[in-house]
Amino acid sequence: MTAYYDLHMHSCLSPCGDDDMTPGNIAGMAYLNGLNVVALSDHNTCKNVPALVEAARQYENLLIVPAMELTTAEEIHVLCLFRSLEGALAFDAYVEQHLMQVENDVEIFGHQVIMDGEDNPTGEFPYLLINATDISMEEVFPLVSSFGGLAVPAHIDKQANSYLSQYGFIPPDAPFPCYEMADLSHREELTAANPVLAGKFFLSDSDAHYLHHIREQLYSLNLPSLTLESFFAALPVSE
Repeated sequence: MTAYYDLHMHSCLSPCGDDDMTPGNIAGMAYLNGLNVVALSDHNTCKNVPALVEAARQYENLLIVPAMELTTAEEIHVLCLFRSLEGALAFDAYVEQHLMQVENDVEIFGHQVIMDGEDNPTGEFPYLLINATDISMEEVFPLVSSFGGLAVPAHIDKQANSYLSQYGFIPPDAPFPCYEMADLSHREELTAANPVLAGKFFLSDSDAHYLHHIREQLYSLNLPSLTLESFFAALPVSE
């Protein structure tokens, strides 16, 4: 089947996410937009992923991929996609121990709200989630793999918090088989400037912080079935 995807968006748990980006609203908007595969990738946490999985159960043909947008020690954003909710939550617990323990200032950054599948608040995360972790780019790919996940450098064509903006180049020994771009129309130009990207697999997602930014039917994968197993089989998971 042709499965339309959007694998990068932020809920009200991310301090940059709009208050209307609740798990229930995200699932509903994804369904209305004709999406089939969706990932909620809040900054440095997976704590609203279980609620999205629950909220999505009322919609047909909507697969939730457990995910996180990790901020490395170099302040590079990495999209982490997981084969299971259990693996994602185990990684969440690991990341929480490696996140800068700076309390969130609600007056400046807003609330970081954890919700259940019916959009009821169940708590708030106390530490500012947009801070960096002490996890380096060198260790992130094998680390995420050890939790049953795939690490994908996020929005590498953006001018902030990307592999290219922080390093200025992509190292020739970078282990990543898959990269995310905000705009795939620049793929050839980017590959010409960074030959290490030749032959790599590219995803493109909305990085939505508001409901109206969630993608409609723009990019797709061909999947034999709408399952996590089929989704990961469609992606290169190693070099």
